[in-house]
Amino acid sequence: MDVRYEYRRYQALGNDYIVVGEDMTELLSEPARIRRLCDRHIGLGSDGILLPTAPPDGFAAAVRILNPDGSEAEKSGNGVRIFAKHCFDHLGTSPAQPLRIHTLGGAVSARLIVRERDRSVLSVTMGRASFRCEDLPMSAPGEWLQKDLECGGRVFPITAVSMGNPHAVIIGNAPGAALDEETVRSFGPHIENHPIFPQRTNVQFVRVVDREAVEAMIWERGAGWTLSSGSSACAVVAACVRAGLTDRNVEVRMPGGELRVTIGGDWQVEQVGWVQELMTGVIARELLASLAV
Repeated sequence: MDVRYEYRRYQALGNDYIVVGEDMTELLSEPARIRRLCDRHIGLGSDGILLPTAPPDGFAAAVRILNPDGSEAEKSGNGVRIFAKHCFDHLGTSPAQPLRIHTLGGAVSARLIVRERDRSVLSVTMGRASFRCEDLPMSAPGEWLQKDLECGGRVFPITAVSMGNPHAVIIGNAPGAALDEETVRSFGPHIENHPIFPQRTNVQFVRVVDREAVEAMIWERGAGWTLSSGSSACAVVAACVRAGLTDRNVEVRMPGGELRVTIGGDWQVEQVGWVQELMTGVIARELLASLAV
């Protein structure tokens, strides 16, 4: 009997993920297979794969977040919104109450706000932002707040933030200065792989618009240039609030769209944004054969 693997593709602010079933756990145990499936030319194409897993006690669901380079992420803001929509729409999970999801980066809780004709809007509590270097981890003591870091022949003022995964936020405050995609693409990899980050890091370049809005471009650990990132947006607002540059309820404008982020007084972070289901599919036999399945 032929093996049949089904999947669904979603996008959230231009950040696209494939959601699969637990039956693909063994198949996805090899990083090379993950890389092939995520490849946009010779695979299915995606910014990552969301793999459900058995939830621990106290959780209604659990998900593993697999990056297109074959590594595994601790947390993803867009990813958990997508996974929550998948649970609400296709796995029989009731949206009448928040869905508590286990991730490697800690617990998150997702709530369906509204189902629109072409998408769903969800809120996710993402856990507490931390500025302690050891929480990223980062090979430095204490906190790293707008301190210079030399990378690729340039010096960048970085604020290090953990959202259960590591972030290096670069806030540029020059009046009228625009974000530059070429700079993000050129220096993002250098910062991601800087030795001070033993598990690498996500990188965000930020421009503060006003007290209630910021712009951000993102180099995502394990994925590279991306149109948006939920956990990155959370880290960006946390860094801006800590620096006194914005209020605690902020719109983060990214190339893929806008995300609303709120920072609580105890540094608990909530994000609100939309998710859209794009397609369903079955992995063809020839692709499976090329994966040596």
